[in-house]
Amino acid sequence: MNPRMLAALVWKDITLFFKNRFFAFISILGLVAYIAIYFAMPKVVDETLELAWFGPQLPGFSEAELEEDGLVLRYYPTEEALQEAVLSGDEPVGVSIPQDFLAQLSSGHKPPVQIYFKTDVPDEYRAAYTLFLEEVGFELTGNTLNIEAEEVVLGPDMAGQQVPPRQRMLPLITVFILMIETWGLAALISAEVESGTLRALLTTPLTIPGLFASKGFTGVFMAFSQVVVLLLITGGLRSEPLLVLTVLLLGAFLVTGISFLIASVAGDMMSVMAWGMLALIVLAIPAFNLLLPGLTTDWIKILPSYYLVDIVYRVLNFGAGWSQAGSGLLTLLAFGLAFFVLGAYALRRKLG
Repeated sequence: MNPRMLAALVWKDITLFFKNRFFAFISILGLVAYIAIYFAMPKVVDETLELAWFGPQLPGFSEAELEEDGLVLRYYPTEEALQEAVLSGDEPVGVSIPQDFLAQLSSGHKPPVQIYFKTDVPDEYRAAYTLFLEEVGFELTGNTLNIEAEEVVLGPDMAGQQVPPRQRMLPLITVFILMIETWGLAALISAEVESGTLRALLTTPLTIPGLFASKGFTGVFMAFSQVVVLLLITGGLRSEPLLVLTVLLLGAFLVTGISFLIASVAGDMMSVMAWGMLALIVLAIPAFNLLLPGLTTDWIKILPSYYLVDIVYRVLNFGAGWSQAGSGLLTLLAFGLAFFVLGAYALRRKLG
C-alpha cells in the first residue's frame, strides 16, 4: 500500500468523522469541558484538620502549636451550637468537654467527653479523634503511657505531599478522552461495514492489511492528538514529556484496538454506544481508584488501562522516569498489540 493511498483513506475517515455532528460535537465540547473542570478543581491540598470545640481552653496546648501540627480548634459558645454545626455539615467532628474538666482530671475522675461525628466519618477517623482526646488527658494529668511509641507508616507516607484533586482527576479525564475517540472510530467502521463501503474498498488495489493500517492510523491520530492538547493546556507535559507522549501513544493504540472489537460486534450507532460505555466503565476503574483509594485490590492490574493511568499519575505527580515506567510501558504495548490483532481478526471475519 503506497503512502498516497494511505493518506487519502485517513483523510476520508477524518472527514467522515467530523461530518458526524454527534461525535464532532462531543469530541470538541468534551475536550473543552474537561479542561474547564480541571482548572475549576483545587490545585492545592489542605492537610489542616479542623475540630469543633466546646469547653475551656486547655493549658499546655497553644493554638499556634496545634496549627503547626495541622489541627485547628474552632470554638463554639454552646454545646447546642456545636451539635447544629456538625449536623448541618459545617463541621465534620465536634468535641464537648465539661467546664470543670481539669478539676475532675486532677481529682482522679474520668470527666464525660462527648464526641459528635457526621454519619459519613470513617471508623478509623473516629478512633483517631478518640485517641487524640486520650492524649490530651495524659498530657494534662502527667500520667503518660509507660511505652515508647514509634510511628510506622504502612505504604508510602504521603504526609506533606498529598496530590491535589485536579491532578488525581487528570488520568481519569485522559481515559475519557481516549474512549470518546474510540466510540467515533467504532461508529465509523460499523457504518461502513453495514453500508458495504469496506467490502467495496477491498475490490480496489487496497489490501486487508492496508485497510487496517489506515483505520488504525486514523484511530491513533484522533485519540492521541486530543489527549496531547489536554496535557499541553493543563501542564501535563512539563515533566518527562517524551515519556508522557510515549504512554499516551500506546494508550491511543490500545483504544484503537478496542474500537475494532466494538465495531466487530456492533450493528448500529446504539450498539456502538452501549458497548463503548461498557468499555469506558471498565477502563476507567483504575482512574477512579486514584480518586477513592482502597476501592480495589491487586486484581485491578489485569485491566490494560491500569498501566496507562499508573504511569501518567506517577510521572505527573511524583516525577517517575523511564526506569520506573519501563515494565508498565512494555505491558501496555503488549495489551495494545493483543487488542489490535484480536480486533482486526474479528473485523476480518465480519467482512467475510
